Amino acid sequence: MIALFLRDLKLSIRAGGGAMIGVLFFMTVVAVIPFGVGPDLNLLARIGPAILWIGALLASLLGLDRLFQAEREDGSLDLMLMQETPLLVTVFVKCAAHWAATGLPLVIAAPLLGLFMNMDELAIGATMLTLLVGTPAITFIGAVGAAVAVSLPRGGLLVSILVLPLAIPVLIFGVSAVYAAIEDPAPFLPPLMILAAITLFFAVIGPVAAAAALRHASD
Repeated sequence: MIALFLRDLKLSIRAGGGAMIGVLFFMTVVAVIPFGVGPDLNLLARIGPAILWIGALLASLLGLDRLFQAEREDGSLDLMLMQETPLLVTVFVKCAAHWAATGLPLVIAAPLLGLFMNMDELAIGATMLTLLVGTPAITFIGAVGAAVAVSLPRGGLLVSILVLPLAIPVLIFGVSAVYAAIEDPAPFLPPLMILAAITLFFAVIGPVAAAAALRHASD
């Protein structure tokens, strides 16, 4: 499993630019917002957490279609289905490697982009924490979409269409937790715990559903 994690980590970084493409797209989404809303620093600080979360969500969708594509092309997907290790465990490890290569760099880049949006230290810290808790859920949701579209020649758009509606609760509670941390009367812990529960839920359901979709695609 460790060898599979390291292998997929290298493939995720190399394929299509990997983490760099996601971070650059994240930066592009955030950078164009001030041109649209104007130079109002208070407004930028107020909408900053939501913009960072939207940018991270969209950037997380970029490489999801390649999650099982390499195994499909070289035939190792059939070996994954026949090996002794349960397929859902293999899918979980692949999701963890994919998040480490594409999701974690977004969390690391968030403080710099938070300064660009005139956010204070508390808002930046809360955004980083919620991204760290919530972005794995997007990967696990994306694994299901990637497994459904693995047999399609150009399934990237289909994966985004399948994943985006299911990722909306992650976005809602991620942004709500950040604003709860900024606004004193609002409790921060409840939305953060709900966000963590969503991630744990999809960490269980996602690999199971993706494994079932991969078996169906192989048939």
